[in-house]
Amino acid sequence: MKLLIVDDSLIIRNKIDRCILQRFSEVMHAENGKQALEVVIANKPDVITMDLTMPHMSGNEAVKEIIKIAPNTRIFVVSALADKATAISALTYGANGFLCKPFSAAELNSAIERIINVELSA
Repeated sequence: MKLLIVDDSLIIRNKIDRCILQRFSEVMHAENGKQALEVVIANKPDVITMDLTMPHMSGNEAVKEIIKIAPNTRIFVVSALADKATAISALTYGANGFLCKPFSAAELNSAIERIINVELSA
């Protein structure tokens, strides 16, 4: 399985990279939604962690576009915007889950496993 980590913060991208279990054969990074679209088109990741607040293209905009070109990709929003409306909008646009920053490695892995297992059992 391939994972794409999308966040404008190098610190967060590296934290997610360090936290994830060894389940993924390839881990890619993007700094914003526009880069994420390029990576999705070129590499077809299975799972994406997506920040919402980024320059050039927001996470919600990227989610909408990714779902159009790769509808089977599982998208997991990881954001500091923790209000209910933000989570609902991300899910409405096609995200499969939401986790608030800050997060622990256990919380991240549990959330990613849930969205992967939903896909596998469907």
